[in-house]
Amino acid sequence: MVYDDCMFEHCLYFNTTSLARDLEREWSRAFKPFGLTPPQAFMLRYILDKQAITTTDLSAGLNIAKATCSRTVDGLIGLGLIKRAPAPKDARSHELQPTTKAQEMREGINHASADVTRRIKKIIGSEEFETTVKTLRSISTAIR
Repeated sequence: MVYDDCMFEHCLYFNTTSLARDLEREWSRAFKPFGLTPPQAFMLRYILDKQAITTTDLSAGLNIAKATCSRTVDGLIGLGLIKRAPAPKDARSHELQPTTKAQEMREGINHASADVTRRIKKIIGSEEFETTVKTLRSISTAIR
């Protein structure tokens, strides 16, 4: 979409949320065959990478609110993709672990995400892509 003479042309919020909506559509298409939303898929990928993680560490690692994390976790549990298990160091606590079903999806969801990344890099160029991601991460870290 082109924003001619847009009053928000220099607004970080407007432009990042506009980009976020476009990216949401791209990743929604990529993860639809798996029955996952982008937040569910990225969370599942993170859990698969860690193999066991507390909800607190998960919300911190993904930079999302604990309530948002809990809702997404509940959805993944409902889909049979993760489970809660007693934490080995503290029986009063629990950790999230991927199920066998999730393990079987791992390669597919990683491949789907990589395909989107490749398409975007092809459109805007690899260097622009890498620079943009690095800049966004830097901005996010600075304003936390």
